[in-house]
Amino acid sequence: MATHSLTVRLATPADAAVLADLGCRAFVAKFGHLYRPEDLAAFLDVSHTEQKLHAELTDPGMVTAVVEDGAGRLLAFCKLLLESSLPRVTDAARPLELKQLYGDPDVLGQGLGARLMDWALDEARRRRADEVQLSVWSENPGAQRFYGRYGFVKVGEVDFMVGEQRDEDWLFALKL
Repeated sequence: MATHSLTVRLATPADAAVLADLGCRAFVAKFGHLYRPEDLAAFLDVSHTEQKLHAELTDPGMVTAVVEDGAGRLLAFCKLLLESSLPRVTDAARPLELKQLYGDPDVLGQGLGARLMDWALDEARRRRADEVQLSVWSENPGAQRFYGRYGFVKVGEVDFMVGEQRDEDWLFALKL
């Protein structure tokens, strides 16, 4: 795939169904094997539905960007929650939260995450945030290395529920 034909743009409510599908496929491809089917189904039914995505895409407190190819296919997305919902463990006064930096499982490793991370950090600075926060699964060293390349550091821990299963996520933060 030629990266010059890729566009980063803001998502619209019309993207809700495609983003719900993309989010489900990305989560299941990376993490689906870790969970009982009923826990996975319960999680997806709450977190990756067209209705949930539509509500987020119309929420003024969240902004979502997508990477789209020249044919108009959405390949990756990330969300910025303009007021972090994560536990306050730093002295940040205006933290933003990066949520669900997800890519199509068929096109991983092609720089889509980096394009979205660059967008997210630019957007956070534009909005005068003093910190970007995120949570990452404690047993996902690849994602931890990716965030570490941008200067994110571990600042705490938080539980992440998938159905009835409790996972340990690490809180990462980047001072801006």
